[in-house]
Amino acid sequence: MNPQVVRAILRKDVTAFGRDRFFVFLTAVGVVLYPVLFWLLPGTVDETLRLGIAPASIERLIAAGAEDGSGLATIGYDDPASLEAAVLAGSDGIVAGITFPDDFLAATAAGEQTTVALLLTADVPPPVEDLMRGLVSEVAFGVVGEAPPVDPLTEAVVLGEDRVGDQITFREQLRPLLAFFVLLVETLALSALVASEVQQRTVTAILVTPATKTDFIAAKGILGTAVAFVEAVLIMALIGGFATQAPILLVALLLGAALVTGLGLVAGAFGKDFISVLFLSVAFMIPLMIPAFAAMFPGTAGFWVRALPSYPLVDTIVSVTTQGAGWGDVARNLALLLGWCVAAFAVGVAVLGRRMVRL
Repeated sequence: MNPQVVRAILRKDVTAFGRDRFFVFLTAVGVVLYPVLFWLLPGTVDETLRLGIAPASIERLIAAGAEDGSGLATIGYDDPASLEAAVLAGSDGIVAGITFPDDFLAATAAGEQTTVALLLTADVPPPVEDLMRGLVSEVAFGVVGEAPPVDPLTEAVVLGEDRVGDQITFREQLRPLLAFFVLLVETLALSALVASEVQQRTVTAILVTPATKTDFIAAKGILGTAVAFVEAVLIMALIGGFATQAPILLVALLLGAALVTGLGLVAGAFGKDFISVLFLSVAFMIPLMIPAFAAMFPGTAGFWVRALPSYPLVDTIVSVTTQGAGWGDVARNLALLLGWCVAAFAVGVAVLGRRMVRL
């Protein structure tokens, strides 16, 4: 590989990239839009479940017996009609309501059965309904002066990290997706550049000069990795991603940029026009974005998600930015990501090299 020739090809590619108004526009929009979207999202998580109670006298009874920090808040309403309207409108942040009959206290104390109405909207999850039924039972036991039947041997054991009181905000969950989406968009730009040079026989003209096939592929790899890495770093800086363990994130983003660049070489080698390049790039983008979307939902990712090449990058970003992970915690992820980078580049170089030979 001739460094001078590679630099000359790089200068040409940078000029060609700058003249592509479509990708320049996408890049500019991403740099502005992603940080704005990120900072507009809520930065806190409200873990309190709010229930409306009618009549207000029952609500005061429940509130008096509630423990501080229980995660449950009740709001009293004078009549069932007001409560129903509040539940439908989501007023005061309530998600559901309980309507007790006016004679509930007297009837329960006398041992008579009464009917309590649970007011739910269609999008309320079943666990909330179970909680409301349990709350009604607690109130009934309190009225008659009996302790609720609780098994003293029953103990809740939280497996994994217990994030009660320290939930990850939607803003933080979106950070890996934004960072990875930037990498993929820049890969699309590289794919389009490679495909156009292959179809327009620019490759043939370059190879007539002292430049070799190795010089051409090296220039494309350096350009794709550099552009994707620089923009990813810029976006991460604008969304506050480097607040902790910045060196780890820089290494992870560099490896991620190399990974998507290798895939971009493959898409560019097979692409015949913009539509085919777009189709091939999207075919790579969709599975690679699955781990980033999975990070937005609680729980452990499935085996097939962890087997995707982008998972080590996403998991590293999440671990570092939300849990303060160190080098030892993410060493395995970085090693896997490095392996995927080598594999992607090897495939990209082989495919593009064979395509250049056939020209």
